[in-house]
Amino acid sequence: MTRGTLRIYLGAAPGVGKTMAMLAEGRRRAERGTDVVVGFCETHGRTATAAALEGLEVMPRLRREYRGATLEEMDLDAVLRRAPQVALVDELAHTNVPGGRHEKRWQDVEDLLAAGIDVVSTVNIQHLESLNDAAFAITGVLQRETVPDVVVRRAEQVELIDMAPEALRRRMAHGNVYKPEKVDAALANYFRQGNLTALRELALLWLADRVEESLTAYRSDHDIVGTWPTRHRVVVALSGGREGATLLRRAARIAARGSGGEMHAVFVVRDDGLRTAEADVVSGLRRLTEELGGTFHTVSGPDAAEAVLHYARGVNADQIVVGLSRRSRAQAMLRPGTGERIIAGSGEDIDVHVVTHELAHVGSSPTEREGLSTRRVRLGFLTSVTAPALLSALLVPLRSGVGLPLIVQLYLLLTVVVALIGGMAPAITAGVLSSLLINWFFTPPIGTLTISDPQNVVALVLFVVIGAAVSLVVHASARRAADVSASHQEATALAELSHTMLSSADQLALLLTRSLEMFDQDAAAVVRTRGPGRSVIASTDGYSDVAAQALPREKTTVERIDDEHDLVLVGRPVPAERQRLLGAYAMHAAAVLHRRALLDLAESADTLARDNKARTALLSAVSHDLRTPLAGIKAAVGSLRSDEVTFSPEDEAELLEAVETSADRLDALIGNLLDASRLQTGALVANPREIDLAEVVTPAVRALETPDRVTWHLDDAARHVVADPGLLDRVLANVLENALRHGGSDGVVVTTSTLGPRVELRVADHGPGIPDEAREEIFRPFQRYGDAPAGDGIGLGLAVARGLTEAMGGMLEAETTPGGGVTMVIVLPAVANAAGATSEAEPGAESEPESAPEARPQDAEADQPVDTRFADATTRGDS
Repeated sequence: MTRGTLRIYLGAAPGVGKTMAMLAEGRRRAERGTDVVVGFCETHGRTATAAALEGLEVMPRLRREYRGATLEEMDLDAVLRRAPQVALVDELAHTNVPGGRHEKRWQDVEDLLAAGIDVVSTVNIQHLESLNDAAFAITGVLQRETVPDVVVRRAEQVELIDMAPEALRRRMAHGNVYKPEKVDAALANYFRQGNLTALRELALLWLADRVEESLTAYRSDHDIVGTWPTRHRVVVALSGGREGATLLRRAARIAARGSGGEMHAVFVVRDDGLRTAEADVVSGLRRLTEELGGTFHTVSGPDAAEAVLHYARGVNADQIVVGLSRRSRAQAMLRPGTGERIIAGSGEDIDVHVVTHELAHVGSSPTEREGLSTRRVRLGFLTSVTAPALLSALLVPLRSGVGLPLIVQLYLLLTVVVALIGGMAPAITAGVLSSLLINWFFTPPIGTLTISDPQNVVALVLFVVIGAAVSLVVHASARRAADVSASHQEATALAELSHTMLSSADQLALLLTRSLEMFDQDAAAVVRTRGPGRSVIASTDGYSDVAAQALPREKTTVERIDDEHDLVLVGRPVPAERQRLLGAYAMHAAAVLHRRALLDLAESADTLARDNKARTALLSAVSHDLRTPLAGIKAAVGSLRSDEVTFSPEDEAELLEAVETSADRLDALIGNLLDASRLQTGALVANPREIDLAEVVTPAVRALETPDRVTWHLDDAARHVVADPGLLDRVLANVLENALRHGGSDGVVVTTSTLGPRVELRVADHGPGIPDEAREEIFRPFQRYGDAPAGDGIGLGLAVARGLTEAMGGMLEAETTPGGGVTMVIVLPAVANAAGATSEAEPGAESEPESAPEARPQDAEADQPVDTRFADATTRGDS
């Protein structure tokens, strides 16, 4: 079955008339005899839209109940059964009512297309997924119904329905879009002229890209290589030299002259893959291109001019920017440069801009031209003068017995040797000098530059030509071999460095170690150059910043990493042929430093996010939970100060008790907040010492509001621990209060036991319990588990208790109580050889429950005011 075609009317904004355009297209097709149905069309109460529907077959809608309302959707199955030739489906980005075949209407359209039905649909530009955030930034209205761009891009036809902002606003003012009561609000908000202009530009740019894709596909299908100047595309030809920055800035200005202009930077490398420009220079040009809004491309080819022209025609560029040649005028006369060849091959469809720069026509030194060191070139020129003279002195006594052909071959061999030493220029010098010496000493008449035999003239000319040709081939082969060796060494070194750095924990240290091996250095370091003074970021053994600065310049090599860091090598100078590799090492160091900076920023961002979350939770909790006791205190004090009511002594005592209770709650809340803050900042200092648990458990239980609900027993062998008494008291207060609040009517049981070198203090309740997966969540601050009473505590108690326990070197965990409930286990270090010790603090810590009414009468001290600072600070499942 042939797949149906999709046509979309793209609206720049709501109300521009895309639905009317869809209906008009359907009517035109129906009048031509095409079977057309309206799958779904939303009139929004507009009379003109309803009138446009007349005469068209409209499919019945499907009704669905959703949240107490009856909503209408397109009946996809009915349209598929009807099987028309064309279906009109409005609002492509619409979200269907749950319960249907698909979530989105564009998925319904996909089914229609798969069934061979052509579809005409509509969508607004703000509903495209890629532009959703841009539309939100412009209008301030988030569109929750979106359609993937690929769905719209796959349409065979996309037609933009546009309208000037002023015309659309007039249309709205006349009531043609919204009902009169909504017009003023719409014009003042979403339909402001600036919003409509920006949305219109979004639609035009998106459609322009779509048109560009179609144009590119058409040119490719029809093998069109000529330039069609639909928009300004500027190609910058880069050689990797320092003049590249000037060319990029000039090209960016040219591209910016026209709307939608593009800049493409093209760097051509040799197709043999050998070394070309410096890696750090190319990297800098790439960064500058991106900063200027262009794109950087690396292409290869045997001829740079042909490669640039081929790329320019491939992207349909109409302009090329090249730099004025660095070659001297004499060199340019012998062979045209890359710029001249680009101009010659550009034809009539591409304009070429030649930009001057500070390096134009400065020429290049023999070292730059030939890639040889100055020392080798000088040695080559010296050999080209001395070696022919020495050979002549050796051959002159033997000239009677040696023929001219052998003499010519010896001088030719000498020319080849000079080419290997110093390159092309010394070899040609040696060849010319050798021809003169052969003419003077070995060609009749001897002693003059006159040659009697014409064949000898031809022989000498051929000698010069052959010598130059052979020296050229030898020189080119030597350069190519050197380039291959250097490139292979660089590639191997960098590949090994990259591979080892990926698995290294300290990449900077590894890079410095590898640099010592690669460049035969004594020490290396990465040094920060900005700030109040030089600081060493990383270094190898033997590097001293002070000593390195005192060394002579020839003992240190400094390579710039970035604007703030240098790579410093201490030892012998790095050879010139290894400067490129050194630059690559510096680039690796820059990447490592950049990654470190990003990790630091990410960690800082995470820390800030956690702090902000904690502060938000703190403010949210404190805003209610601190206000509750304050309100109680204010109400009680206000009643006591009132002159309108006379309270009995019992009423006054009750009000005073309410003030005291609220003050205690407030003090407990503030205490936990301070503890949480100290734990978070690391300011809490514990002072553990040997203590008897009876010293802490007894006052902690008595301080509770309902101490009679706590039953406790301390094993004689599990009483002596190493802990901070003050911190442990606060831990117990929080844990006990939490257990009493959520432990039900059966009360709380406190026991101790030993587990190796530790003592476990267990606080068990018989409440509803906590699922295993939620045990860790109850120790997170500012949140309460689902069974916590609303508004009671701020959710810090268990978080503070765990933090204080860990500060003492212990642990706080939650377990399930047998039979139901939660057991909080406080694990503390035990005191060695403490078994059988007795308590000297409180006489009541016996094997029988201290607080049980049936065990003993209420202690006299229990009638005194008790300290309940931590009584209200804990809630079940602080998370």
